[in-house]
Amino acid sequence: MGKMVEIWIKICYLCVRKKRKTYRKGRETMTIREMQERKRELGYTYAQIAELSGIPAGTVQKVLGGITLTPRYETLMALEKVLGSDTADSWPEMVREAQSVYGVKRQGMYDLDDYYALPDDVRAELIDGVIYDMTAPTSVHQIIGGYIHSILLQHVLGKGGKCIPMISPLDVQLDCDNKTMVQPDVVIVCDRDKIIERCVYGAPDFIIEVLSKSTKKKDSVIKLNKYLNAGVREYWMIDPIRKTVIVYDFEHDEYPVLYGFDAKVPVGIWGGELEIDFSEVYEQVRFLYERKK
Repeated sequence: MGKMVEIWIKICYLCVRKKRKTYRKGRETMTIREMQERKRELGYTYAQIAELSGIPAGTVQKVLGGITLTPRYETLMALEKVLGSDTADSWPEMVREAQSVYGVKRQGMYDLDDYYALPDDVRAELIDGVIYDMTAPTSVHQIIGGYIHSILLQHVLGKGGKCIPMISPLDVQLDCDNKTMVQPDVVIVCDRDKIIERCVYGAPDFIIEVLSKSTKKKDSVIKLNKYLNAGVREYWMIDPIRKTVIVYDFEHDEYPVLYGFDAKVPVGIWGGELEIDFSEVYEQVRFLYERKK
């Protein structure tokens, strides 16, 4: 049955492509597969494509996720205006074959085999069988994450102990199952048995996520609950736009606690022995904020 469905999908794609009239300089409309590939190359999220094309985000996700097999011609044209390019005449030769069934299965049905089969240049997370695209982090995001990681590392090197601070990109097999693999921005792992060659296997003790427009909902809702239920002891969400830090001390049931970028935030898993001075963190990125004024 699965093979017949796959064949039928390919026939549908060929039929749709055959029926489409030329759109630019005699070139046929992009296929769904080409659009999926172009999306990954550009690093666009579904929300960004929806905003640029005027197509509802739900429709964009269904079309590019392979759920809607015969989308409307007007929808394809709107998507192609966003995902197409002036050099698209050479696209068929440039497009590589998909390395996984990404875009064929329904969201919620993916597993680690699909995750590992994604192209190397595709940044994504797998959460409860759903694949979430990840755009490249901003400069502010990287500077904040890297600076805090360096403070954590210096503390560990000075005090000793088994805890190891680590920074993304890093796979974390949070639930030790085959349905979830996340990439937190900064983690601290105190049980070294959880650190294996390919990933952190199990819940880290401490996690930081630096929020962005494209990840804020996922980090503050979906991941928040996943981290709580997986046994993460402490979770920080740093919002560079609002200049705030939200701390969830799951271990002591003290959450959420809100701090500004003028505060010293104690690391709870170390009993407050280390504090991150966010006024110093802000100094590292101040020039980027001032440049926007």
